[in-house]
Amino acid sequence: MRNNFRVILAEKELTITDVSKATGVSRTTLNALFYKRAKGIQFQTLLVLCKFLKCEIGELFEIKKEAV
Repeated sequence: MRNNFRVILAEKELTITDVSKATGVSRTTLNALFYKRAKGIQFQTLLVLCKFLKCEIGELFEIKKEAV
C-alpha cells in the first residue's frame, strides 16, 4: 500500500501544523502518516483528512498491484 499523504501536502503547500490546527487530528498521528510509520488509521481520521484535503481515499492511499 502506498501512502501519498506527504505528496498531497506538498502539492497543496500545507504543513502538518496546518492540517492539525484545521482538523483537530493530533500531530503525532499526522507525523506517523507523513513519515510512513503508521501501522493503521481510524476511519474517522481518514474521513476528516479526506474532507480537509479534498481528496478521495484512493488518492491518499493506493494499493500497489503485485507483479504476478
